[in-house]
Amino acid sequence: MRIARFSHHGAITYGIVDETDLVVLAGDPMFAGFETTGARIPLADVALLAPVIPRSKVVAIARNYRDHAAELGNEVPAAPMLFLKPNTSVIGPGDAIVLPPQSARVDYEGELAAVIGKIAKNVSAEQALDHVFGYTIANDVTARDLQPIDGQWSRAKGFDTFCPLGPAIETDFDPHGSAVITTRVDGEVRQHGPISDMIHSVADIIAYASTAFTLLPGDVILTGTPAGVGPFTAGQTVEVEISGLGILRNPARAA
Repeated sequence: MRIARFSHHGAITYGIVDETDLVVLAGDPMFAGFETTGARIPLADVALLAPVIPRSKVVAIARNYRDHAAELGNEVPAAPMLFLKPNTSVIGPGDAIVLPPQSARVDYEGELAAVIGKIAKNVSAEQALDHVFGYTIANDVTARDLQPIDGQWSRAKGFDTFCPLGPAIETDFDPHGSAVITTRVDGEVRQHGPISDMIHSVADIIAYASTAFTLLPGDVILTGTPAGVGPFTAGQTVEVEISGLGILRNPARAA
């Protein structure tokens, strides 16, 4: 089932994607279930929004693909390497990534994202996926030149608009399957790699993160990016596509 969050005539609501239509839901399905109102709205008539606004945090993992770690000259960590992005960094499909004046190089990082559906604390890897509501696409936008300056990543990863999510949440996606991440800048392929190349699985990441902090419904887990990261500039458009999840497309503009 594919769930979208959208705006229509000034109202924000949720719907189930049914080919070219949205079947309108009575409330947020993460908390209210999948009861429908009986209304249908053409997808062409709505503005898709970020499919979830994390209630507390975006948890991300660094260097989870060997080729990506190698391209930046980094060692592969033995355990998942976690960092946080604020929920104020989240934007939706079509929203502009705003390039901050503090940075001379901003990079795209196409990623698979898992959306937590129920409270997870100290869960096992075997239980971890039971706590996932569904999956979507993310772009872990990074001010690359600020990472070494700061010595930690909160600012480089956390600017407003630095976490595009969308276009929808797929509840039936297989995170251990054969899906491929492809990132394009103005139509040119920059990243192309299977999610099966992850070092630490989605289940292992969730289990590991849950030993450090409680994961709440609506929290988002970014699972790392394949090789091919690089810069983009104002006026360009970044697309991240994951087979089975669709395409997340965002233009970039200067602040």
